[in-house]
Amino acid sequence: MMDWDQFPNFEKREFDCSHCGKNEMKPEYLHRLQSLRTIYGKSMRITSGYRCPQHPIEIVKSEPGPHTTGLACDVGVEGADAHKLLKLALNQGFMGIGIQQKGNGRFLHLDTAIEYGRIWSY
Repeated sequence: MMDWDQFPNFEKREFDCSHCGKNEMKPEYLHRLQSLRTIYGKSMRITSGYRCPQHPIEIVKSEPGPHTTGLACDVGVEGADAHKLLKLALNQGFMGIGIQQKGNGRFLHLDTAIEYGRIWSY
């Protein structure tokens, strides 16, 4: 069982699958995320953490995405804060970064599930 006290700026419930309640986040990912949060110096609102393969977002994909590996989350952020967090995330070794900065529900997807860098927009 994961010791969530290692991550003082996050709570387990933030990363629970919204479909089934499971949480299979990997400690190595959370350590990197905690390091990013410490450097960022502001709270980070997790809008999506772990997703089980049966999660409605995942089930329509040809193959499950990085959220199902416990190596990804989405952080609600916009404007200048989004740019700052993006730069810091790149420096902290997040290799998969998705950017949604239009309309309601703006966020950055941050993952370490891939071995090479990839940035995309939604």
